[in-house]
Amino acid sequence: MDFLVNSSSVDTLKTSLLVVTVNEQLQLDSQGQLIDTACAGALSAHLKSGDIQGKLGQSLLLHNLPSLAAQRVLLVGTGKDEPLSDRNARKLVSALLSIFKNIAIKDATLAFTDLTLKERDAYGSARLISECLIDGLYVFDQFKSEKAPVVQLAEITFSCSAEQQPAVEKGSKEGQAIAQGMAFARDLGNMPPNICHPRYLAKQAQHLAKGNKKLDVEVLEEKELKELGAGALLAVAQGSDQPPRMIIMNYQGAKKSAQPYVLVGKGITFDSGGISLKPGAGMDEMKYDMGGAASVLGTMKTLLELDLPINVIGVLTCAENMPSGGATRPGDIVTTMSGQTVEILNTDAEGRLVLCDALTYVKRFKPQAVVNVATLTGACIVALGSNTSGLMGNNPELVSSLLSAGKQASDVAWELPLFDDYQEQLDSPFADIANIGGPKAGTITAGCFLSRFTKDYPWAHLDIAGTAWISGGKDKGATGRPVPLLSQYLLDRVQ
Repeated sequence: MDFLVNSSSVDTLKTSLLVVTVNEQLQLDSQGQLIDTACAGALSAHLKSGDIQGKLGQSLLLHNLPSLAAQRVLLVGTGKDEPLSDRNARKLVSALLSIFKNIAIKDATLAFTDLTLKERDAYGSARLISECLIDGLYVFDQFKSEKAPVVQLAEITFSCSAEQQPAVEKGSKEGQAIAQGMAFARDLGNMPPNICHPRYLAKQAQHLAKGNKKLDVEVLEEKELKELGAGALLAVAQGSDQPPRMIIMNYQGAKKSAQPYVLVGKGITFDSGGISLKPGAGMDEMKYDMGGAASVLGTMKTLLELDLPINVIGVLTCAENMPSGGATRPGDIVTTMSGQTVEILNTDAEGRLVLCDALTYVKRFKPQAVVNVATLTGACIVALGSNTSGLMGNNPELVSSLLSAGKQASDVAWELPLFDDYQEQLDSPFADIANIGGPKAGTITAGCFLSRFTKDYPWAHLDIAGTAWISGGKDKGATGRPVPLLSQYLLDRVQ
């Protein structure tokens, strides 16, 4: 979909569909009043007749109004006369998309000059709306014999004032790039695990870099991982016929001397739980356990689209966690790349094992900061539900930056404590550390485990177990989160 910005008078715009807002007080904004005047009060007449009440998302489609260049006018309700929250803005866009999908139009114009979103200026509003429009049209039907109907809408125009135009253009451009990164992450997450395995993710990273001089990709296979001493990553993979991979994506958008920011993604392409086997019900959703890796790949795609002047390294630790005669057993002790030994008490706590070796590996890049992303603990879903990602870290400034980025991107996180008191739960009588800390504070003790490997740089951990996908029902599927949060964090580093 293409986005255009036009500051011409809205009543003169040639468009298949012109969208105008009305609130619950049946008041048109300045753009609506201009259109109403141009068509001799036709909009006011419909409002007086009670054809629409202005409730959020309610709509009324009008055809062939006199003296307008637009073929159709869509009145859409914004609810009470106040700035919309991000949640209500998404509901408004969802209502628009339901109309767009059911009428044969190739273009539409949004007369949203006066539409205000809470704590968002023209740039922020245009960015969120652009992102929601593209994300709302996402379809994953690669494996269906009958494809979803193709939406003909190919062009959206934002009608705005001349003063707003630069901000709206910037916002729509960035919203598009973020939505494209989300779609990439969603595609990877929704892919079946018999196709999306560690080697597939490596090929996707290589394809992303193809033809782009700023992105280099290196793929470490079993031999190299053994030489590096990545005992924890290799232990997770040893029960599967699928070989593990560590994928390093190096984006050079700034001077080579500039220290990079590092994103590390957990890429468990299927998690059976290993010998500590998960319950059968819902196990199909364990293909989403590579959501961290998918979000890092999606963020790298956004980075390439925006061509940001920054150095970023993405590291994906990819494996399949399966039970077999060769699988890791509860009670096994492995040696990590850092030299620390881990007693594996539960083979289903494998995400922290593949991440810890990557967190040791990235020290060589002398990073400004490291953010790891993982569908790590079911306890995070218990604590925060499916709307908010969990966040921990060893650097208050980094944690604060990520919280701020999440709020700006409407992809929120919440900080959980990482107090030393929790570290004792990981004590092992036989190794340096156990891989689980018991039933209490499971998300926090997982963060404590990772913190043992991140003492040489500013580090933060995002637990996206509740936010990376929607579970069960007809809406089941990957969400593309936290691509918006990560993208905003990187944008903030260059603005």
